[in-house]
Amino acid sequence: MMPLFAVICRDHAGKLQTRLDTREQHLAFLGAQPGVTLAGPFVQDGQPCGSLLIVEGDSLSQVKDWAAQDPYALAGLFASVEVIEWKKVIG
Repeated sequence: MMPLFAVICRDHAGKLQTRLDTREQHLAFLGAQPGVTLAGPFVQDGQPCGSLLIVEGDSLSQVKDWAAQDPYALAGLFASVEVIEWKKVIG
């Protein structure tokens, strides 16, 4: 089994329309990556405000490079992106 990584993304304030406009490309990008095991938005006041992905990858640098190619990242949606190795314990 390959290592798992959490990709934690926080949206810039006021960029909801960017998220909505880029959503289909983002979902297609995730669907093309066989290592994506979980993905979904953070929600605040009923609106998405970031993303959490759990991804299998060869290395931290490989996952960081992959995450930088996400259409959301390329569209300037994210104020921050953190990638950190993650270990599944329950579930």
